This record gives sequence, C-alpha cells and structure tokens, in this order.
Amino acid sequence: MKRTVSRTGILGALVGLAVTALTAVASPAHAGPVHHQAAVDAQAVAAYWTPERMRSAVPIEQLVKAPNLSPKDVAKGESTIIQSIPNGGGAWTGAGKVVQTVGRVFFTMGGRNASCSGDAVTSTNGSVVITAGHCVKYQGAWHTNWTFAPGYDNGNTPYGTWAAKSTLTTPQWEASEDMNYDIGAAVVNPLNGQKLTDVVGAQGIAFNQARNQSMYTFGYPAAAPYDGTKLIYCSGSTFTDFLLTKDHGMNCNMTGGSSGGPWFLNFSEATGTGVQASVNSFGYTFLPGYMFGPYFGTDAQNLYNKVQAA
Repeated sequence: MKRTVSRTGILGALVGLAVTALTAVASPAHAGPVHHQAAVDAQAVAAYWTPERMRSAVPIEQLVKAPNLSPKDVAKGESTIIQSIPNGGGAWTGAGKVVQTVGRVFFTMGGRNASCSGDAVTSTNGSVVITAGHCVKYQGAWHTNWTFAPGYDNGNTPYGTWAAKSTLTTPQWEASEDMNYDIGAAVVNPLNGQKLTDVVGAQGIAFNQARNQSMYTFGYPAAAPYDGTKLIYCSGSTFTDFLLTKDHGMNCNMTGGSSGGPWFLNFSEATGTGVQASVNSFGYTFLPGYMFGPYFGTDAQNLYNKVQAA
C-alpha cells in the first residue's frame, strides 16, 4: 500500500484552494492508462470556442473551493491544502519553437468554460498534447468541448484550434487523483487535413530522468495578476517535494490557468526547444512562490506510449 493524496477532497490546482485527505490507497495492479473516447464534432467544437468564450474561460482552479487549513494539518499527515502555482513569472519575450508548441487548453467542466495549458510533443501519430490530469478529468467526470490553441496570443489563435478526439490519464489519477501522477494527454483531430505537429512542430519528451536539475516551465496563467493573454515562464533549479508528494518543485509564481504547461530539461532560449519532463500541477497555500509538477516515470511513459499510438 502507498500513501497518496486522494481525491476525497477537492483537486489541488492553481489559485483555488483544495483540501484532500492523505489516505492509504493501493495503485491499480498492472492497470494501463485510462482512456476516454467521445464522439467529437471537431467543427462544432471549433465553432463553440469563439474569441469571446476563450477570453471569458476561467482557470479550472476557480471552479473548486475548500476551507483553509494550517501547515500543522499537513504535519499530522492527515490533510493538505493545495493551491496551484502561487504568483509571478515573467512574459516570454523570446521566439523559437516554444511559442508554437505551447498553448492554452479550453474545455467545459460542470457547465462552466475553463482553461489550462498544454504542449505539443513528438509522437508517432503527430497529434499528441501533454497536459495535467486535472485538465482532462476531475472527480469522475471527463471534461467536454476540449480543444487546444497552440501559440495563443491575446485572443488570437495563429495555428487554429485543435479539438480532442480522445483524452487520457494515468491509472493513479483515475483511481484516486494522486498528485504524484497528475498527468493527462489528448489526441487531437487533424485540422484542414494536417496533423498538429506538422503545423506547429513538437518538443521532445523524456522519462525517468535525473532529479534536481535546472528546468524551464511555461504556461498561460489567467488568474490575477495575469489574464491568460500571453505565454509566461519561470526557470531555475528544481528540488524534490519533501511534504506530501515526490514531485519536482521550483521557485515560481504562476497562477491559475498555467496547470498542464510543460517543464523542460535542456531548454535552449535561442531555439525555444527542450525536452519535456513534467507539467505544472499544484502548489501549497502556505508555501507561496513555489510550483510543483509530477515526475515523469514509467507510468507517464506508459501513458505517452498509448496516446502516441492512438
């Protein structure tokens, strides 16, 4: 048995507070990635996401609220407060591939339009977007109207909007919303007869990499002081979470809406390319200025293998 952050409370994600019980939950034995395939009318999804709806979509974290607790609750090992990535970060003023592969993710959750971030990665099918688990599924319900807008810039979608034909997550996120495995993915439909990565390119992706390296992280925070109009980034050394997960941690202040944005190893500012090894996932309310992202291990690799073959 392993101790995990369970989904008995509310999702740990940006800006909104989340309270989850730390309980003993067994990871599914030999379970593979969980897959959601829905009949999708790509044209209808594209028509739904008007510039006005995109601008008004709220960060997913605003749709979940929970009471505040203290660090003593975490110390007791009984519960945790998870906020998402607290504040800060600077606008990416460079160019390179990152301004094409990273984009905003839009979807409908519980009747409300919401947003996250995502990244196009290299894949066999040329159609894979990597994001956070809570950006595809939350508390038993898969999000609908899921679409990806790479290179989003102040309401403009220079590379179009790409509707998902299927979304996937890890078995651990499906079973208990374990924050160690808050990883999601989507296979998007072709657009105008072309595949996603043929249009925007793709970032590399890697698994089981050494910890505590320097990394860059990107996203579209949409909660104050940000408004979701531009690509924001943080960079610096990372550490391993010493509280409730084994996630990567970084000093960074991005807010709600940046969930699902990529963390890169070996990132080149000159070319805007790197190797993705995590996604923006959560932050602790009592530890402002830090964000956390899941380690891409074997389960993340299994998810990737399934999604690129879909």
